[in-house]
Amino acid sequence: MNTTTDLILIGVLAGVWLIAGLLADALPSARTARELRRRARTLSMLVGGGVAVFIAVPLVTGALSGHSAAPAAAVLPAVPALVVVLVTARRLAQVRRGAGAFATAPLTPAPPALLAAAAHPLVATPLQITGLAALAGVPIAAGVIEVPGAQVAGIVLTVVGVAVLALGIRHAIRHSRLNVKVFAPIGKVRLRAVPARQTSAETYTALPLETGPAENYASSAHRAA
Repeated sequence: MNTTTDLILIGVLAGVWLIAGLLADALPSARTARELRRRARTLSMLVGGGVAVFIAVPLVTGALSGHSAAPAAAVLPAVPALVVVLVTARRLAQVRRGAGAFATAPLTPAPPALLAAAAHPLVATPLQITGLAALAGVPIAAGVIEVPGAQVAGIVLTVVGVAVLALGIRHAIRHSRLNVKVFAPIGKVRLRAVPARQTSAETYTALPLETGPAENYASSAHRAA
């Protein structure tokens, strides 16, 4: 049994995805558009590295002789990792492109809409779930837990399920709070009456007959009568 190789593979897998989960949690706290774009790009690279480790697990264990527990340990985080590839990666690309629109002004504060998109539950939650599931696979790779048919494995799955629920609720609340900030400025704006601008063409010009005093007009009318 290649315990050392299994521990190295699953340890690297858990490390990459845990780092990606921590970075995803800090993604909405970026202050500038440049920082948001840099974090999104780094996160996308970590996702690619995590997928590469998934591919390396069966290749390395298949090239070695003897039984290996690494493939069984990698099955649990493979499900949320599939969600990351299908959903999270696309959302990260949208955030990266949106922040890239401010490339000419990199110190521009991160727009609230992009921060709300970065805080979406489908961005950080799958990444953090994958990291926790990969971490739960470490005792499986070490041979402490045997899968299937282990009572400890059921306890581990229950703990991971509770963590998934807690992470989902936390990210949903943060996304809602940031989403409110997107529409908050609209409610604070008050419409003000704009004074009409009088152009030179609309300026009133008195006629020559209107320049004299009112008494002249009265005497002229009396003589005519």
